[in-house]
Amino acid sequence: MKKIIAGVFVILNLFASCNNKKPSIDPFAPITSLVDSVMQREDSVGENKPQAPIPTEADESFNDFIYTFASDDKFQHQRIVFPLPYYNGEVPSKIEERYWKHDVLFTKQSYYTLLFDKEKDMDIVGDTDINSVQVEWIYMKTRMVKKYYFQRMKGCWMLEAINLRPIAESDDERFVEFFSRFASDSLFQCERIRQPLVFVTNDPDDDFSILETTLELNQWFAFKPPLPKDRLSNINYGQSNNDHSQTKILALKGVGNGFSNLLYFQRKGGKWELYKFEDTGI
Repeated sequence: MKKIIAGVFVILNLFASCNNKKPSIDPFAPITSLVDSVMQREDSVGENKPQAPIPTEADESFNDFIYTFASDDKFQHQRIVFPLPYYNGEVPSKIEERYWKHDVLFTKQSYYTLLFDKEKDMDIVGDTDINSVQVEWIYMKTRMVKKYYFQRMKGCWMLEAINLRPIAESDDERFVEFFSRFASDSLFQCERIRQPLVFVTNDPDDDFSILETTLELNQWFAFKPPLPKDRLSNINYGQSNNDHSQTKILALKGVGNGFSNLLYFQRKGGKWELYKFEDTGI
């Protein structure tokens, strides 16, 4: 047993030294040579007793953790509290480990999305002090939300429940309903873009400067990013996401490719419109 423990520490030290040599550029960049010993077991009095999860480099930042969780099948099984509570609306059930199938979340896409009510809420992304995070799939056509509940337990992030539920009805134009049509209907899109549209981008003459200008409608269609038409992803770090908010920010972030766009929406007269577009990716 002492030799095994010593070997684990040697591997972890090698991994830590490798990480120090290659800083992360994108928050979801793959973590190379990850060594995790979360579910080591030892025999005691004829029974197998699970040890407490051992923290790894991936647990410092939720962004690093969730990429590893989604891309590594073995790691994912180690970081789920089985049997996993699953709620389909108000109907509860549990998923046994043997029936769990690897969930890649949004890592097979070229980008993922985040939702915010206010600009200042974006500062919470990457906060290493948070201990509870929800990852969401928002299905725009079926008006359903699938939410994964993650909790940091003894230093390790663990998936502890999944909840699938309908999006609540509202008398106002809901942002999800609006965006579903905005992304798929170009004529509707034209009607819901404020003119002129504020445009923020990198200054082509100065790599360290940001340029703010405006776009005409035809220029928007030339510069606009790909828009998700079926579902939105969201990571709730604790930011406000109020159905009655009069402003929404949709962030589109590339998975390991430097892509970064922000779409700013405002509800005026009960209707949503795009008033600002920011493209500062690399």
